[in-house]
Amino acid sequence: MTGPAAPLHLADMTWPEIAAAASRNTPVVLAIGACEQHGPHLPVSTDSILPVAVADRASATVPLVVAPPVTYGACSRPLIGGGESFPGTVSLRAATLMAFLKDVLSGLARSGFRQIVVLNWHLENAGYLWEACDLASASSPNARFLLIENPFPDFSPGEVAEIFPRGFQGWAVEHASVVETSMMMVVRPDLLRLDRIVDDAAERSPSWDVIPAPAEFVPKSGVLARASHATEQAGHILLNGAVGRLIEAVQTEFDLDQARAG
Repeated sequence: MTGPAAPLHLADMTWPEIAAAASRNTPVVLAIGACEQHGPHLPVSTDSILPVAVADRASATVPLVVAPPVTYGACSRPLIGGGESFPGTVSLRAATLMAFLKDVLSGLARSGFRQIVVLNWHLENAGYLWEACDLASASSPNARFLLIENPFPDFSPGEVAEIFPRGFQGWAVEHASVVETSMMMVVRPDLLRLDRIVDDAAERSPSWDVIPAPAEFVPKSGVLARASHATEQAGHILLNGAVGRLIEAVQTEFDLDQARAG
């Protein structure tokens, strides 16, 4: 008995294999992440690792090719990502990001892919991705783009209670906290520095921004809430939720008959 087929990673495929997958109308997933600090316990690649893991798991249910992720994202904002002052946070300006993504998406369409998923993880990217897809669509009339800016479904109150048994502080402060730490426990525990997990918070988190950001907007560790409350159980709930959302979107918006037949 054999297990599920390994995910199809475009970077590991030859051009004839890519052409064959595209000719079967197989959807391709482009994960959009960031190179951003995630506290003293998570790698700066966290925002790229997690969406690729979601796409890999979804590919066991729906046929997908997983493209190399975009590992740089929009500038980190202090109140939701800690800001640009941390070593290792390397970001793109919005105009650069949109132009870069437009070229990558157009290249996937030129390779023959007609069903293209853009799966975002880095919150600051939201708002720029739609325009990049729109620009790529204008030059690739045979392609259809499915944009998922928020990777998570609407969790039920019971699920929220399971993920945050000690209380939910809000999604805005979840950077490098319970959600991402819990998911990395499941996806890449080898990259998680358990002995360096800290709980932290900005001294002040108003519902507006100030530029340049006051020092009290940025916690010294880069962690915005209670990372120590992360659990592997929560990681599974979050991962399954994101995988299910991707599967639902692909099954709803794309024609998979030919890809499945192949």
